[in-house]
Amino acid sequence: MRRLVKRAIDLLSAAAGLAFAAPAMGAAAAAILLCDGPPVFWTQDRTGLHGRIFRLWKFRTMSEARDGSGRLLDDAARLTGVGTILRAWSLDELPQFWNVLRGDMSLVGPRPLLSAYLPRYTASQRRRLDVRPGITGWCQVNGRNALDWDAKFTLDIWYVENWSLWLDLRILARTLPAVFRRRGISQTGHATMPEFMGSARER
Repeated sequence: MRRLVKRAIDLLSAAAGLAFAAPAMGAAAAAILLCDGPPVFWTQDRTGLHGRIFRLWKFRTMSEARDGSGRLLDDAARLTGVGTILRAWSLDELPQFWNVLRGDMSLVGPRPLLSAYLPRYTASQRRRLDVRPGITGWCQVNGRNALDWDAKFTLDIWYVENWSLWLDLRILARTLPAVFRRRGISQTGHATMPEFMGSARER
């Protein structure tokens, strides 16, 4: 029953969120087109509930700049001016309300990670897949990308083990203050985080 209530809240909130955020999303799309050109959106395969792969939607925040050998530059070097602003205020995440409506994601849960990371999880880390990934989560309001991978997985697993509707409400209440503080957006030298190569220890 709790999960049905959570899903109903997700559907209502995502629909309301898309309607409320429509002006901001229109402005973001226009800024990307005017300053960086198409495409406006960026999509990528991510891992969801029980390891199911889905297509994540975000506003595009990076260019396709390459070095002399044709290889993409580091993420931090490809982050655009508009993208920096969108990421600073988490506006690039707004299209994910569509993922919530589709059932790929929830408002609250562990952030969806790259599908390539799936074979690198320990048995304990795979527990983060027991719930739908979220737009915001326990990790996002407790350090975000300032944390290392082990700390992030520890917080994700704690959320899975202690999940309740009340906990989700606490996380949602802390999300806006966390966004306005703009802390933990990225680690030094990265647009977000370095690649997860696997954990050095089993939990």
